[in-house]
Order: sequence, then structure tokens, then C-alpha cells
Amino acid sequence: MKQLALSGLALLVLLVSPSWARQESLTPEEKQKLEKIDKVLIEVIALSDKESTDAGPFREVVSKRLQEFGYTVVTDPAQPHDVTFNVKCEQHKIWEGTTKMGSDADLPDSPSRLWKGPACQLSYLLDGKRMAWRKEVRTDFADAQQAAEAAHAGDPSDYAMSKLKERLEDYDFPALITAEWGQEERLFKVYDNPATPTARKVRLIGLFGYLFEARAVPRLVTALKGDDIEMAKASALALGNIGQKDTVPVLIDTMKNGKPELRPSAAKALGVLGALHGDFTIVDPLLETLKTDDVALKTEVAWALGKLPDRKAYEPLYALQKSLHQVRDNDADPQLVKLKEAVNWSIKQIDTWEYLQ
Repeated sequence: MKQLALSGLALLVLLVSPSWARQESLTPEEKQKLEKIDKVLIEVIALSDKESTDAGPFREVVSKRLQEFGYTVVTDPAQPHDVTFNVKCEQHKIWEGTTKMGSDADLPDSPSRLWKGPACQLSYLLDGKRMAWRKEVRTDFADAQQAAEAAHAGDPSDYAMSKLKERLEDYDFPALITAEWGQEERLFKVYDNPATPTARKVRLIGLFGYLFEARAVPRLVTALKGDDIEMAKASALALGNIGQKDTVPVLIDTMKNGKPELRPSAAKALGVLGALHGDFTIVDPLLETLKTDDVALKTEVAWALGKLPDRKAYEPLYALQKSLHQVRDNDADPQLVKLKEAVNWSIKQIDTWEYLQ
């Protein structure tokens, strides 16, 4: 019964993932076409309070950034192209409704129903059909008039549009759309480029996890063992999401012997892997690590034990719960509050699994 329950949990993890939802929303024919996209027609609209707003600067940014991933950019609709990439930048955003999946509000960078300030909405058309993928970037101010006055920036329309252009220059939409199109080789090429900034590599690592991209595992293991701590932490989490069982040993070693700031991420990844595979071999290493004085690590270990409920973890967690009985939600140390929450949740999970047996 326990194994069946764990299998159900693993299936649930897959069903609610964004990557799974993307695959389900596309037909086999659409997937094949997206994977072969090379020529991208860019259509940009810029709307502000001024009578005429030049979309050229936005078009230049979008073109340059898509070319970073090797796409051939087309600006003339009469020229052959595989897909149309739309960018609509407005000083006062107009809400255009939800996607056909109805889940846009739950996704990162999704269009906001409430935002009426400056924003750029990004979408694409395949064979003239508007697809479900939609992203939105916004300024950090809703009122361009007030923001321009505060910044002594002159015309509020020009100020709003300049800030939106900056957001497009910073927002990594080329990587996101490449992931949406299932073109992992383009992602790998940018990741492997020594000139690619570390911050972008960290974002790409997150996408590899989002895509359950098993081919990225060797790169992630290398980054996990590397000197850059942000890349290492992102790689640990991505390995957990990808879910290859043979990465359990390296994650256990990282949790036990890695850099202190990296060990919590490894513990979190082990919890995900354990739930996916029903692999109880990770319970003992988790229990050993639960004895640590590192509160951040102890917290992630506690969460992980709840994701793979085992009776042998009950007494250690219960003892830890008793030691935290004086911790309150308004405690001066928020990390202790998080630890208590993790312990309480995991004990409840063990009780639940015991009942299901």
C-alpha cells in the first residue's frame, strides 16, 4: 500500500509540473514543427500616450536577443518564416484574457489581470494559430507620469518605453521560448559557451530541470562539483527535478560533504528524488544529516523526510519537535520557525502513510 501511495505521489509531481502541462497542450505535429523552428518573424507593436511611438528600438532588442540563440530573424512577413514572435509594449497595458489552458496566472512571468501600467506582452503564432505560451514584463511603477516626475526624466511616455526596453534587454525570454519550442541543443550551446555570464547559466540550469532534460545531467553534475556556488545550488535542484535515480549518490555525498551553503539544496533534491522513485535508501543518510547544527540544512532534511515517509524517521523527528516546542510563529529567529513547520509537516506525513498501510 505504501509503495502504491508513493507511486501516486510521484505521478502527482509529474502531472502538476509546467513541463508536463506544456507537452499535453501541444499536438505531435505542433511539437515537431516547434523543434525545427529556425526562421522567426518578429512583429512588434509599441503604444503610448504619444501620437506616434517608434517600435524600432524594441524590434532591435528582440532581434538581437533571439540571434543569441542562433535563430534567423525575419522582419518582412512576405519572407519565409517558421513562426511569428509577437511583442506588444504599452504604456497602459490592455488585458487580453487568459490562455486556452486557463492556467496562465499560475505560471512565472504570466500576464497579470490587475496590472494596468507599462508592460510588454510576449506570445507566438504557429501556422497563424496563437499558442498558449504567453509572458509579460512590467516596469516597477504603474503610473508613468508619477515615475517620470520623481526621476526628473521628462516625457512620461518616453520614460515608460525606455524602462520597458531595459526590461526586455534583461529578461531572458529567448531562453524561455527556446525551452517552449523544445530546442534543447540551442540551450546547451549557449550554456557551453565560455562567454555566457554565470547568471544566465544559472537560469539555463533551472530550465534544464523544468524540461526534465536528462541530457543535461552530465553538465549539472559538473556544475554541482564546481566552484560557483550559485550554479552548484541550481544544479542540485535541477537534478532533483529531472529525477534520474543514478544521481542519488552524488547528491548524498554533496549533502554530507559539500560546501555548507550547498548542502541544503542537495537535501531538498534528495527529497524530490526519493518521492519519485520510492527510494528508501536515502532515509538513513537523511537521518544522519538531521543531527547537524546547521538549521537551514536540518530544515531541508526534515522536509525531505516527509516526502519519503518512513517509520524509522518518526522518533528522531518527534524528538526534534519536542526541542522546538517553545518556538512561536513570531519568534526572533525565522529559520527556527521554518524548521518547526517542516518537522510538524513531516510527522503528519508519516502518520498518514502509516494509516494507509
